[in-house]
Amino acid sequence: MQRLGAVHSSAAQALSLVVLVLQLLTQPPGADSALRYRVAEEGPPDVKIGNVAADLGLTAGTGSGDVTFALESGSEYFKIDNVTGELTTGPRRIDREKLPQCQMIFDENECFLDFEVSVIGPLQSWVDLFEGRVVITDINDNTPSFPSPVLQLSVEENRPIGTLYLLPTATDRDFGRNGIDRYELIQDGGAGTSSARRTSGGNPITRVDGLADRRGRSGDNAGGARSSVFELQVADIPDGEKQPQLIVKGTLDREQKDSYELVLRVRDGGNPPRSSQALLRVSITDVNDNSPQFERSTYEAEMAENAPPGTPVLQVRASDRDIGVNGQVEYVFGAATESVRRLLRLDEATGWLSVLHRIDREEVAQLRFTVMARDRGQPPRTDRTTVVLAVRDENDNVPVVEIRKIGRIPVRDGAALVPENVLVDTPVALVQVSDRDQGENGAVTCTVVGDVPFTLKPAGETALPPLPADEAFDRNKKKYFLHTSALLDYETTKEYSVTIVAVDSGSPSLSSNSSLMVRVVDINDHAPTFAQSVVEVHFAENNSPGERVVTVVATDADSGKNAEIAYSLDPAANGPFYIDADNGDIRATGVLDREQRERYELRVIAKDKGTPSMQGSATVVVQVTDRNDNAPKFVQEIFTFYVKENLLANSPVGMVTVTDADEGENAELSLFVEMDGADEKRAGEKMEGEDGEKERGEEVFSIENNTGTIFSSASFDREKLSTYTFRVRAVDGGEPRKTATATVSLFVTDENDNAPSITSPANESYTLLPPASSARTIVRTVTAIDSDTGPNADLRYALVGGNPFRLFEIGHTNGVITLAEPLERRHKGLHRLVVRVNDSGVPSLCATALVHVFINESLANATLVDAQVARSLMAPLSLDIAGDPDSERALGKQRLSVAIGVLAGAAAVILVILLVVTARQCGAQGKNGYEAGKKEPEEDFFSPPGAQPQAGRGGGSDRGRKPRRDKRNGSGGSAVAGGGKSDRSLYSGIVTVNGLRRHANDDDEEDLSSASERLAARYCAVDGDPGSPRMGGGRRHQSSPDLARHYKSSFTSPCSEPTAPLPPS
Repeated sequence: MQRLGAVHSSAAQALSLVVLVLQLLTQPPGADSALRYRVAEEGPPDVKIGNVAADLGLTAGTGSGDVTFALESGSEYFKIDNVTGELTTGPRRIDREKLPQCQMIFDENECFLDFEVSVIGPLQSWVDLFEGRVVITDINDNTPSFPSPVLQLSVEENRPIGTLYLLPTATDRDFGRNGIDRYELIQDGGAGTSSARRTSGGNPITRVDGLADRRGRSGDNAGGARSSVFELQVADIPDGEKQPQLIVKGTLDREQKDSYELVLRVRDGGNPPRSSQALLRVSITDVNDNSPQFERSTYEAEMAENAPPGTPVLQVRASDRDIGVNGQVEYVFGAATESVRRLLRLDEATGWLSVLHRIDREEVAQLRFTVMARDRGQPPRTDRTTVVLAVRDENDNVPVVEIRKIGRIPVRDGAALVPENVLVDTPVALVQVSDRDQGENGAVTCTVVGDVPFTLKPAGETALPPLPADEAFDRNKKKYFLHTSALLDYETTKEYSVTIVAVDSGSPSLSSNSSLMVRVVDINDHAPTFAQSVVEVHFAENNSPGERVVTVVATDADSGKNAEIAYSLDPAANGPFYIDADNGDIRATGVLDREQRERYELRVIAKDKGTPSMQGSATVVVQVTDRNDNAPKFVQEIFTFYVKENLLANSPVGMVTVTDADEGENAELSLFVEMDGADEKRAGEKMEGEDGEKERGEEVFSIENNTGTIFSSASFDREKLSTYTFRVRAVDGGEPRKTATATVSLFVTDENDNAPSITSPANESYTLLPPASSARTIVRTVTAIDSDTGPNADLRYALVGGNPFRLFEIGHTNGVITLAEPLERRHKGLHRLVVRVNDSGVPSLCATALVHVFINESLANATLVDAQVARSLMAPLSLDIAGDPDSERALGKQRLSVAIGVLAGAAAVILVILLVVTARQCGAQGKNGYEAGKKEPEEDFFSPPGAQPQAGRGGGSDRGRKPRRDKRNGSGGSAVAGGGKSDRSLYSGIVTVNGLRRHANDDDEEDLSSASERLAARYCAVDGDPGSPRMGGGRRHQSSPDLARHYKSSFTSPCSEPTAPLPPS
């Protein structure tokens, strides 16, 4: 059940990974908003921002550790849970006002931090990179302030009630609701009393609240006298700022009082609100009734970056219709940030804007500020204009190559630590190439130089779709994965220096390079191993507590920390033992008593200190030794084994099992084979018969002490001895020794190792068959025996040659040859039948016999028949010997006479037909092994010995068939002395009996064998397959001469050589 559960769990994990990959590949086009978050500045660590896994729709595989997450950028301010994908703030606080990218941002949604997160598959088999953005929302962490703690304002005397004067504006680094919300005027109340006047924004600059309304608002403040001269109003100007204005509500008389000191307070809209104040000194001057006027409300211009200081950029111009000092205009910065004042110089007299410090477009792409024109009248009048300066890009920045970590492969101090077992095409680092320039100046290409097994591939093919143009990330950034292009081998190369060159498309182009040292890490891929997985130790009982039992030592093929080993005992093991973690000493905590427990099995765990740690284990078996009080015991008294005959010598034939309840030397058993005298004598005789070098009485069986396996010293022959009985004695090593015995019975089973043996008839014998014999007449019976048993001795008989007229049949099971057809005159003469006898073993073995049948009314000339039989034994088996050749000659002459008569009186057409018939007759004669009227090249087969026809010496042998050449061997042998060539045999020769004396021309007879070997093997094939590789060991009949000299071959056959039967008695 545990294994089934593990399979189901593995299948579920694999399915979840497939679902996750499908989710990544099927992200909808609108997924660009999935990784957009918001978080307030100045927040504490671990503030939850969002869940990347949920927002990406990754539901499968997450939370189990198979799919993990890692921040590739943005880790300075954020962190992510690598299992759940939870994105939180990091330990470093986020100050929106100090972020460089937010210095000139006044839109709540424009201040953001970008981050990159990678989704990593199991064993980093795949990595997907996603980009995200966290919008930093503003909190009220900055106090609004005035440009100076003391503000100066000149007011003309005799100004009508309701006259407005613009007051210097305060600045607040916060914006929105946390920006400037209201201004308050704490008026001079005389005698140390004052009243607070709060004025909120929202009124147009041309609108002034009524006095009654203002008095109502000021009455909200408790205590303090109210001034009757000035009042504060705040107007909303088109650019979104709040403009404090001082309103004259009473008569100004410079001669009575030429100055006033008021306190101007500003508050923001945060919760709680922040405020600051400045001293407002109002000086009463003469009247200046015309304000300067700019030529344009907005000035726009473009300037080149890196322009040297002093380079003029733009001139703003304003005119004043007053004369004298009231018409003299000076220019000052209005609402301008610190960056504008630092980078630009404004000539107060001419209005020329010039470069004060070099401007870097990559830091400031646009300058937007206001310039105020102020006359020198009393009080001075002012006008404002907006200036927008765009900084034109120059190719002044070389490409920047930044190499960072990706996934689980760290990059430290410019070196990536890559395990040696990473697969090919594994991303090992993230390469980001950027150029702060724009356009072609920022178009960068990069490549890896040198012969290193790494290559660059674009990253982010599976990332989010491109953002809209107004929200896009920096387009000059390109990201690549540095992939392995070949397998890494720590033993071959331990580190690589990878140089990445980046070139922009500017004119002239700029380039840079960065190097990454890739160090191949020898991973902890070898677990500690023990020399023995099982350590058995014998420990005497009644020991002293703390005594050392055994020391186990493990080795680790790794190095360094990966090879440092700590030892421990598996807590599941129950026993009074402990182990030293450093040296592996196992000691007993108490006294052992074998009578209570005799065996302890401890599991020793050796764990290395690598990451991840690997461990190996070994089993320590502690045997508590005692006295020898138990005798050996066999598991059964009688053991019975069955073995096949012809088993190789020194092969195991059986195994006995014996036990001893004692321990140590008391249980060390020695096994001995003890045979009875009669059995030992029979076994010795059997061995002596098979191997003449073995002496009678030599041990037949031996036994292995460790396993109880019984071996035989020689192979078995069932036909000689089929049963063995002996005893096995077990003797222990105690004092005094104790013994036990068991009986072993060994039965030898049969193998098909004996070919059939023909007992009758003899090859040189023959049977006289009268021509008047009817069908089904029994001609002869072939008898054979087989020393095997069972199917191996089940014999089958078949006629395989010498029966061209189908005159004879043979019983397949009894070997009885009967006459199948009535005899005719042409059948008279000697017939040689080739009989094959097969057993039913696998593979089958066979023997071949020659049965001669002489068809005639009487045996008038026995000498002639004997001569024909003798020549039959010398003739190749391919030659069919059947009938009297004189009959065939007479028939041929008769046919020739008829043909001549027909030719004399027939037309030319009949001549053609006769030629065809003649050709067919010639073809039929060529197919028979024996032709009527054919003579052997050297001698007539049916002539008596010594009578050599003279025609055989001449050209009369042209009608004989040419022997066929062996297509396999390409050579032929001599069929008879001086005759044509024949094929060499591909199979084993056939042993037969000729009963004749070897003649002087034995060398010529040897030539006959090559022509007959192949045909002889055909008659002794297994199931029609002459190519069976096994050759049976046939035994010849004692009285049958060997004809193998006619059918010798170096090839093997599954059948034995044909044997000659005994001559009939």
